This record gives sequence, C-alpha cells and structure tokens, in this order.
Amino acid sequence: MKEVANPKAQTEAGSGSVVNRLVDEIRELLAVRGLRAGDPFPTERELCEILGASRNTVREALVILRAFGLIETRPKSGAIVSDGHAAAVERLFSFHQGVSAEGFRDVQGFRRILETGVGDHIILHASEADLDHLQAVNDQILGAGGVAELARADYEFHEALIALSGNGTARATFRMLRPAIENLMRVGKEARIVEVDTHAAHLEIVAALRERDRVAYAYLIGRHLSYGLRFIAASEQTQTQTN
Repeated sequence: MKEVANPKAQTEAGSGSVVNRLVDEIRELLAVRGLRAGDPFPTERELCEILGASRNTVREALVILRAFGLIETRPKSGAIVSDGHAAAVERLFSFHQGVSAEGFRDVQGFRRILETGVGDHIILHASEADLDHLQAVNDQILGAGGVAELARADYEFHEALIALSGNGTARATFRMLRPAIENLMRVGKEARIVEVDTHAAHLEIVAALRERDRVAYAYLIGRHLSYGLRFIAASEQTQTQTN
C-alpha cells in the first residue's frame, strides 16, 4: 500500500505543476513517516515507487527540496533530512496558535515581496483566459461556508496568482508557507467574516492586471496584505487588557 496517494502527475500538462505537486507529496511522506533531522532520506528509487513518478521528475523535486535546506548529503550516510532548517520548518508548519502583530508583518512582508514581484511577469505574459481563471478561483470565496473554508478559498486565490508567474520555486515556497498564511487569514476572518470584502479586493487586483497597470497592482496588493493587521493588533490589545 502506498503511503501517499498518486496524484496522477504523469497526466498533467506542464512539468512545473507536476514537480510542485511532487514536492508537496514528498513533504507529506516525511510527515507520515515521522522523519526528523538526521534520519535517512528516501532514495530516488523508493520515491519513484511510492509516488508513481518518473526518475527525472523526482530529481527535479529533490533539487527544490535541497534549495529549501530540507535535504543534506553526508559522506557515507547519503541523503538525510537536514537539520539546517528542519526546526524552522517544523515551527512554521505548527504555526497555528495566536498571531502577533510582529509575526503578521513578517509573513505578510514576505508575501508582499513575492506577490508584488510576480506582477510584472503576469502583466506581460498572462492571457485573458489566465485572468478569467484567476477570477473564477476568486468567485469560490462567495460560496465558502465558515472561517476555515473561507481561509482556504482566500489562500487558493493567492496561490493561483503566484502560479501565473510560471515560476515553480516561487509557487513551492508559497506552498510551504500555507499553514502560516491560512492561519493569518483565519485569525482575521474570526474577528470579522469579510468574504464580500475579500472578494471585492481580489477583483480590484484582477482588474489592475487586466489593465496591465503595474502601479495599481502593487498598491492594491500592499493594501490588501496589510488589511488584516487591524484585527491582529486589536486582538493583542484585548489580550493585554484582560491580563
């Protein structure tokens, strides 16, 4: 029995999306096996058999994981789970408790760099069909039920935005941050259910991309990513007063 379901990667169009998904599958496999820093990393052959992927695709996924510092090769030991960033990644993946204003600014600041940075490529290369798809992903927000589902739909829009950059590493990095990003989204939405506001803010971003307006796009992304800080700050102030 396979430990991780085969995502039918070989039938997908575009090798970038296949590799990105395989990165997620390998990370899931590590979690399922409970592997920690210093443990032997699964071999290429083993990954091919478990995930039903080709050797070349597995190798491309491993390149990304090495870039993130999750794999280290040691003499006589071969590939192991790296201890260089393992603790940081574990903390990131368990980022589900309270969120400080400082933590919010840190994550959203990184997102601003990433999401603003992909704007030029999208403006230059995205087709109207690409932007129609992005808008359709955004419309899923209006059908979301509850805070958790709304946060997932919000995240899906931003990942779809990153995907339009065509950069596999950017998308893989964004996916690694998913637990932290969704947590920030949930915290804000628990303070106030704002599906209509979120949907409208995303529509403005899509409209700026359709107009090929770099300045408007950068402004709208920055404003949108800073919006939730008011809820984080208000939560911190309330906690301080109650303590």
